[in-house]
Amino acid sequence: MIGKGKTGNTKLVKQMNREGILYQLRQHPRLSRAELSVRTKLSRPCVSSLVDEMIHEGLIHEVGTGESKGGRKPILLEYNVQAYTVVGAVFEGSALEMAIADMKGELLHHVHTRLEQPVDGDSALEALKTNLDMLLEKSGFGRDRVIGIGVGLPGITQKRSGTVSYAPSTGWMNLPVGKEIEERLGIPVILDNDVNMMTMGEFYGGAGSGVSSLVYMYVGTGIGAGIIIDKQFYRGSKEAAGEIGYMLIGGDRLRRQGEFGVFEKNYSVTGICDKAKAAGLAVDPGRSILRQLVEQAEQGSRQAGTLLEDVYVHWASGIANTVSVLDPELLILSGEMVHLSESGLTRIRELLAQWVPVLPDIQLAGLRERAGLLGAVHSVLEAFPSAQPARSSGSAGAD
Repeated sequence: MIGKGKTGNTKLVKQMNREGILYQLRQHPRLSRAELSVRTKLSRPCVSSLVDEMIHEGLIHEVGTGESKGGRKPILLEYNVQAYTVVGAVFEGSALEMAIADMKGELLHHVHTRLEQPVDGDSALEALKTNLDMLLEKSGFGRDRVIGIGVGLPGITQKRSGTVSYAPSTGWMNLPVGKEIEERLGIPVILDNDVNMMTMGEFYGGAGSGVSSLVYMYVGTGIGAGIIIDKQFYRGSKEAAGEIGYMLIGGDRLRRQGEFGVFEKNYSVTGICDKAKAAGLAVDPGRSILRQLVEQAEQGSRQAGTLLEDVYVHWASGIANTVSVLDPELLILSGEMVHLSESGLTRIRELLAQWVPVLPDIQLAGLRERAGLLGAVHSVLEAFPSAQPARSSGSAGAD
């Protein structure tokens, strides 16, 4: 059980006991050594030894005294959230979002970079390095105080091995991307799909807080979903669960090797923009395509109104396919879908009510671009809970 100590003599057991103490201090700030002994079920000498070690490392602070229960007043301990730092990075379409956070997962500084198109692996790696240097300068943290970076990438990623098997937007195919990033940045890397990172962010600090099962559906340059079942992230046997962009939704089903999936080819932001241009509609690439269609429809454009209905029907089809299989408690709509008007959301709910007998609660994502960053940060905190990552290559597969 998390936070409960283990007895024994090995290095692994010591690490688990340290993590148990830190977990309890995160959950219950200002505990005494005696209280930690009770909560972790470790002996008092063991707790005292580990606490003294972590005070010396700067992970724990002594912060005054508590109430006496008959003897000397106990010295209270607190987890030092500023001892080390964590970095999160998410590639999203033509942009790179990065942030640096404390050990509670609070985002301290954030940078946004627009990437030149087309994006390739080398330019993506260089953008990561440049933004990391910028964040370290802003925050005042040294590189030796960064315990790791969580990186969210579009496409199919293998978190355990740190490889990317399929990422058409960056050209990374069956490559050990995690190892390359580690070598370029000099810090441990946790690699995951970008939508998975966003899902974790909403689960930890957004619309999904307190929910046991949810599906997070994202529409951007691609279409994907993150799945949490019984508070556990579901990845699938090949870590490709949630790749709903490959559903056979849309009229153009011709797909060549290396291309996006059928659903996302037709009804991602890029696909909708292509349909709008084909219908003779003016499109501003710097604004939400959904909002533009709503505005043009309200101004009397029949073409915009017809395309809007087409989008609603096909987005609802993807939702129906997903929820009828997984039956989640909550469905979070994100990416371009956060721009749904009240009438648009109502229309999608009407379609779903016709097609699916049992519907989940449906909400728009609340964290926007912060969701992926928060999830990326928490992926590192989960992998290195005691703030002692291995500084050698190969840590990209930590799970």
